[in-house]
Amino acid sequence: MTPNDAHDAFWDNAQLVTLIDGLVECGWYVGEGFLDPGLCQGLRDDMERLHQRQALQEAAIGRGDERTLRRDIRGDAIHWLDRESLAQRRYLTLMSELQQQINVALYAGLFEFEAHFALYPPGAFYRKHYDSFRGRANRVISTVLYLNPEWPADGGGEMVLYDAQETDREVARVQPQAGTFACFLSDRIPHEVLPTRQPRLSIAGWFRRNASLGGVIDPAR
Repeated sequence: MTPNDAHDAFWDNAQLVTLIDGLVECGWYVGEGFLDPGLCQGLRDDMERLHQRQALQEAAIGRGDERTLRRDIRGDAIHWLDRESLAQRRYLTLMSELQQQINVALYAGLFEFEAHFALYPPGAFYRKHYDSFRGRANRVISTVLYLNPEWPADGGGEMVLYDAQETDREVARVQPQAGTFACFLSDRIPHEVLPTRQPRLSIAGWFRRNASLGGVIDPAR
């Protein structure tokens, strides 16, 4: 894929400016129809194949020895993107380009991007949380790409974003519609996933700073 291919499949300049302005002014951005429908379909096909192969694993919370399954907190199943398909390689290339654009605009020092597929079965949710802790913000910017086409109004599964200062005040409720792309500051924007009424497919990702010691990147997945 050439850089032009990446831009054709992803954003235009106005979208990019709006995204960066959103991160600066309020710490979050949501764009509908942000990603090419064909690429969303390819990623959705990948995820469905993984599900059929039982390659999705129940997601845990915590790090290292403290990692544990807590279905009362989160109920998704995940698989880390590994570039095994053209769709995954295209998506990760686009995220690498976005990383460069954010670094140029904001001097953010973003070092790498990691992401996983996330399947929320009916009834699943993710309680309100932060993706990173202030002072240990290796994960700097969180991203979510949605893959379900024609999500019904009563389907549930919305992601709710809360204000960085008034953390009980809802600032956005994001329908999990294919092509919608959200990003927000990992250590400043609390968020949750409301219970879904049908299978909900997405890709969760994080732009990270380099906090490696002795060649070991922290935090581990």
